[in-house]
Amino acid sequence: MTTRPLALLGAALLLPALLAGCAATPATPPPPSPTAAPGHGAVAGAVELAEPALHLASISPDGAVHHLDLLDGESTSLGDIAPAATLDSEGRFLFAGRDGSVSIVDSGVWTWNHVDHFHYYEAPSRLLGELTGDGTPRTVVSDLGAGVHFDGGEAVLLDLGALKDGEIVAALRLEVAPGDGMIVPLPVGALVTTGEGLRRVDADGTARETIPCAAPQGSIATVEGVVVGCADGAVLVTGAGDSTAVERIPYPEGAGERAVSFAAREHRPTVAGVTGGTTFWMLDTRARTWTEVDAGEPLERVVAVDDTAGHVVALAADGAVQVFAGGAPVARTAPLVAASLADPALAAGVSLTVDAHRVYLNGPAERMLFELAPADGARIARTFPTGHVPQLTTETGR
Repeated sequence: MTTRPLALLGAALLLPALLAGCAATPATPPPPSPTAAPGHGAVAGAVELAEPALHLASISPDGAVHHLDLLDGESTSLGDIAPAATLDSEGRFLFAGRDGSVSIVDSGVWTWNHVDHFHYYEAPSRLLGELTGDGTPRTVVSDLGAGVHFDGGEAVLLDLGALKDGEIVAALRLEVAPGDGMIVPLPVGALVTTGEGLRRVDADGTARETIPCAAPQGSIATVEGVVVGCADGAVLVTGAGDSTAVERIPYPEGAGERAVSFAAREHRPTVAGVTGGTTFWMLDTRARTWTEVDAGEPLERVVAVDDTAGHVVALAADGAVQVFAGGAPVARTAPLVAASLADPALAAGVSLTVDAHRVYLNGPAERMLFELAPADGARIARTFPTGHVPQLTTETGR
């Protein structure tokens, strides 16, 4: 890849850079009709469906990308990438990272939110190529965009619209201080971590205000706005452009451990934050309130369903799945992924993904994907044995 000179974070203007992508062989395309109506989240060649084409995408240690259709249980290959250490997705694109690069895959299935209803689409899948950078990447992605922070001192904001056209284009590429950090997409521009907290930058790279936030860690986009976790609470950014507003949501007095990451069902106001201990936090971005819950055992992952019962799903350190409703425990499975969590090479890739009805859990050592019904006593609705090690997993089509 040809690298352009990097602009300093406070520069007045950063020209977009086109990042080289590799050619890919698309998967077998869906039937050619009916063609999706223009203006409803579709792209040329996409097919509009009557229901979401939900899949589980998983990446094996050798870089093979698998796609499991949750309707018929059939698995297909999306291609091969370099072995990856992390996987992030907003429901369509896969961002698989390792030192020095992030591979980007278009799964070919997605849901488009039309405010009061949804449209569902399917198109040929594609390996779009790689975004390269200096150091280990951290990706923050939502339907607002994708931000990739390389700890060698680069922060890249990708153009999500260009990805939909099959191109990897950097809307911004910034020089930042080396070290762990984030670039978080906003409706216009982004938040970039700095030694002073967060710096908001416009779409053209113009530096705006500095936002105090001690030790930024964890971010999520909600229906209310964009959240970034801080040592003493969270920053919530709402609005866009000149109408951007920044609010602080402090932890209640006497709070215990802070949340280090956030997870929730998409387009919901309440998110869950794991602390790395026995407690987790529920952050209601609509009410601007925190609620701390003690699970009574060490937790590895936690995700908010944010349904009428207030379900939260947690993965305990022994590999069991625990379900809470309104902050109270209501169900617990037997250990499902104990062997995976006991293996340091696999534990980091074990994840929980939630949609409106189900929660999905991958067991790399068990070579199994689990589908659970959190509103039905954590019932294991289905299991999907895999012929590969599902090291990294996420849901697509949502």
